[in-house]
Amino acid sequence: MTLRALIADDESLARRLLAEYLRPHADISIAAEADNGLAAARAITELKPDLVFLDIQMPKLTGLEVLELTGRRDGVIFTTAYDQHAMRAFELHAVDYLLKPFAQTRFDAALARARRLLGQAAPELERLVAPGPRLTRVLVKDGEGMQVLLVDDIAYIESQADQVAFHAHGREHLKTQRISELEAQLDPARFVRVHRSFIINLAALQGLEKTDSDAYLARMKNGKRIPISRSGYERLRTEI
Repeated sequence: MTLRALIADDESLARRLLAEYLRPHADISIAAEADNGLAAARAITELKPDLVFLDIQMPKLTGLEVLELTGRRDGVIFTTAYDQHAMRAFELHAVDYLLKPFAQTRFDAALARARRLLGQAAPELERLVAPGPRLTRVLVKDGEGMQVLLVDDIAYIESQADQVAFHAHGREHLKTQRISELEAQLDPARFVRVHRSFIINLAALQGLEKTDSDAYLARMKNGKRIPISRSGYERLRTEI
């Protein structure tokens, strides 16, 4: 299936760069380009593209205002030089938030995530490409602002409805994301999904405990006991 994309950015050079980054993805066509927010909102309403690459600061309407005006909530990837709008972007269910300048590999990783959310597998040729760099930092809410959390500092990750909770340094940090998407971005040699609701950092694992029902619990260094499913136990056995 061919995906149709809208590129919205007031800088022509930025639009050309995005078009160039899309060139290796033969199944994606550029349905339209917009150099201001009003034109972007009109294109979203009239063309209903599958993917929207949206700048934040544009004339007439900002990228955030475009989403609020159109009600668009899927297939949106922000491409911007301003990091202070990340929290609002994710509240509006943005697929990703790319800070300029970004490389082809970072762009491809965002596009792969968009495909998964749209329920489309990548073409066979793209599946042969080596995966992009593993996640090393995550952007999480911190009161009214945002905080960068190092992945190495995360003891475990817990799924909570439509959010994930990162547990680090005795605190819980929430982010709107599916745990399955996050699992695909983490290094599988260091982070193991031991249960449908839990991913653990092997560096924070102290040991395993057997329960009366012959199941297992992961005993973390911070004292937390985490349930382990049968498939999770098999994954753990290959890593420890």
